[in-house]
Amino acid sequence: MSKTAMNKWYYWLSLLLGLFLFWNTQQLTAQAAEDQSLQKVKEAGVLKVATSPDYPPFEFRASVHGHSEDVGMDVAIAKQIAKDLGVKLELKNMDFGATLVAVQTGKVDMAITGLNPTAERRKSVDFSKIYYQGGQSFLINKSDAGKYKQAKDLLGKKIGAQTGSLQNKLAKERFPAGTITGMEKTPNLVFALKSQKLAAVGVEKPVAEAYVANDDKLAMIDADYQLDANETGAAAAFAKGSDTLATAVNQSIDKIQANGWTKDYLRQAGVYMSDNTADTSMLRYWHYFYDGFLNTSLIAVLSILAGIILGVVLALMKMAPLKLLRWPAVAYIEIVRGTPMMVQVLLVYFGLGAVINLPALTAGIIAVSLNSAAYVGEIIRGGINAVDAGQKEAAQSLGLSAKDTLRFVVLPQAFQKIWPALGNEFISVVKESSIVSIIGVTDLIYQLNVVRADTYRGVAPIVVVMAIYFAMTFLLTRALNYLEKRMNHG
Repeated sequence: MSKTAMNKWYYWLSLLLGLFLFWNTQQLTAQAAEDQSLQKVKEAGVLKVATSPDYPPFEFRASVHGHSEDVGMDVAIAKQIAKDLGVKLELKNMDFGATLVAVQTGKVDMAITGLNPTAERRKSVDFSKIYYQGGQSFLINKSDAGKYKQAKDLLGKKIGAQTGSLQNKLAKERFPAGTITGMEKTPNLVFALKSQKLAAVGVEKPVAEAYVANDDKLAMIDADYQLDANETGAAAAFAKGSDTLATAVNQSIDKIQANGWTKDYLRQAGVYMSDNTADTSMLRYWHYFYDGFLNTSLIAVLSILAGIILGVVLALMKMAPLKLLRWPAVAYIEIVRGTPMMVQVLLVYFGLGAVINLPALTAGIIAVSLNSAAYVGEIIRGGINAVDAGQKEAAQSLGLSAKDTLRFVVLPQAFQKIWPALGNEFISVVKESSIVSIIGVTDLIYQLNVVRADTYRGVAPIVVVMAIYFAMTFLLTRALNYLEKRMNHG
């Protein structure tokens, strides 16, 4: 290649590179100019915050003036931030693992739930300044205090940590593979510890102190991790590019730290925790279980009714001679039956919720209904195919149209044949709807975890919820059996 030709290549390459850099700079400038995160909050007059109230003293629930409320250090900080912004605070309760997804999908403006700003998380969300640095500890059984005096004594032992947490990451780096157990809920980990299934549970130091102060069967030791100050401690999380909101929140954090309010927040959290554990009888928490029962019943009833209607439509579409109708139904049923309901719930709440801002309860009902419809559709299709062809011919010979034949002859007989299978599906809906607790729907399972976190009791809340579920399914079974007998004698 000649020198002149090479110069031309360099010229055009430099020009393209310059245009790219100019475009990239313009894009970054535009993004910065388009950051309306703070303005959006102020215009709405509400700061939506995701939290997981099962992690005292950071966030948990307590009875305040006769009403169940979210309390704890994180909640107090969120209230102060909202106050400084001049807006109302709206807390969105959900599983810990769903809080960052809620931030990324725009369901909330901020998440504050004892989050550690790790390098992995910083790739997906932005963080505020660290508002509390508490350190890391291990919870152990007091009976093992003589055996486990230091963290190194736990080598080769089973250690638990919350799934997706910094404690889980640190434990995997420090201890041998295969010795780390992850669970979604800290109360579940503590219960596993107390039942000797785990030797220790990794938690933040304030959490360990809270458990030890309220449970005389537990003790704590220092985790002795070599920590990166930029990854430890607790910080609030925002969607990428929410610079104006993050700046405003950082100003509130500076104010809180300058006044030493975090100590006051922790002290008040300790008061609520002492009140929670003063009387841990399940009777005291009856309204938690009652509210959970009402929401579980509502989800089950509406999902069953919607499932039947959609199921009939899917069954008829799958049996239609036109491929245009048949293939969508086949695809829908296979996809729903081939994926976990948990994934479907998350997809409806966060995926569909990115387009339509659905409340958690509404999203839960939609997800469970869509899931049930796929199974009901197959049950109904089997029932329709089981109806003798002669019944259809007889109805047509009497002058009934295809529509009337289906409505008055085929479907009634099909439902009579499939009623036991439908009954089993209805009972499954009641039990499996518990998965909606992952997005913060206050059903029975959600309330179970709240009560366990508040009372530090592992078994009693489980027994109560089991009894309620059994009563619900037992009564439903009796009702279905009664209707089946009426059908058979009709």
